[in-house]
Amino acid sequence: MVLNRGRITEEGIAQLRSRVGSYYSIESHFDEVTEDAIRYSADGVGDYNNPLWRDEEYARKTRYGSIIAPPWGLYGICYITGMRTGGLPGVHAFHSGGDWLWLIPVKVNDIISPSYRPVDVVEKKSEFAGRSVIVYAEAIYTNQQDETVAKAIGWSIRVERGAASEKGKYSGVKYHQYSPEELKKVKEDIKNEQVRGSVPRYWEDVRIGEELTPVVKGPLSLSDMLAWEAAAIGPTEGSEAHAFRARHFKSHPSWSYRNPTTGVREAIAQVHEQDDAASGIAIPAAYDVGSQRNSWIMQGMTNWVGDDGWLKALYCEYRRFNIYGDTQWVKGKVTDKLVKDGEHVVKLDIWAENQRGEVTAPGKALAVLPSRQARK
Repeated sequence: MVLNRGRITEEGIAQLRSRVGSYYSIESHFDEVTEDAIRYSADGVGDYNNPLWRDEEYARKTRYGSIIAPPWGLYGICYITGMRTGGLPGVHAFHSGGDWLWLIPVKVNDIISPSYRPVDVVEKKSEFAGRSVIVYAEAIYTNQQDETVAKAIGWSIRVERGAASEKGKYSGVKYHQYSPEELKKVKEDIKNEQVRGSVPRYWEDVRIGEELTPVVKGPLSLSDMLAWEAAAIGPTEGSEAHAFRARHFKSHPSWSYRNPTTGVREAIAQVHEQDDAASGIAIPAAYDVGSQRNSWIMQGMTNWVGDDGWLKALYCEYRRFNIYGDTQWVKGKVTDKLVKDGEHVVKLDIWAENQRGEVTAPGKALAVLPSRQARK
């Protein structure tokens, strides 16, 4: 399939920059944080083992007093990617990273209102497609009491599809054929996932160099993608159904392409479900959504901190594509610990690594843990 091939122009970049600081309206998947919304969000990343997201009786005994939303749950309220600013029609956008700060928990029945605005536009050279433009956007999430619960910066890289095809950076990447031994290891690692839960992880017990028990996601399949899109974030740009899709394509023609086999307009978002669409931007197979992998990394952290800890900040970049059939191991290591502003803080390197041994999403996390000394 051939997608529209627009160009990055000086005029287009200038138009993008003129939008910096302007607020955009947001169509949220939901705004009231119900028990169902929280459970669906956890289901969308395959986090079935943490009772804090789904067991009310269990959650009442924690310091929160009720079920709370996982940190990635806010994606369903405002999908912070840097893509909503429009501009540069026919120039592809890859969600490429997120920088999150969580301030207070989101509880059942909270009403969350997001704001969204682009904050910067940066031009740079890309190994993947030569000239590129990075669009940074900011989201601030507030609850019904006008408290800020979280802040995030998300960014997308805009590249010319034709240039990406010519460079062919991923031309040698193929579907991975698993051996029985490899599949056995994946199953064993999934079985060995650990959720700290109600057992406190005290700051004093953490050692620099300590490694996290990996969280395993994959091999990635179409069902994983559909679960994430339906349960965790809802319809993305141009992926609505029937009349909603037609309305979106009319307003934003560049968010679609014509399928050469059927002649039907399809959403550019099909790069996440159809190999033929992905090939139009020089990717060998359909691939995951960046925030999906970021959510897996968030899960790796919430598994580790436990109920008495708090994932405060996470910075993550998406460096390589995670195509169908790939498996990702979310790994981490403690790099530092300190006391700052009365909080007992742990710094970590955390990343996603595929079956080829490639780090596809490097990140850094900041966790606040309980202290034995402080509890005396």
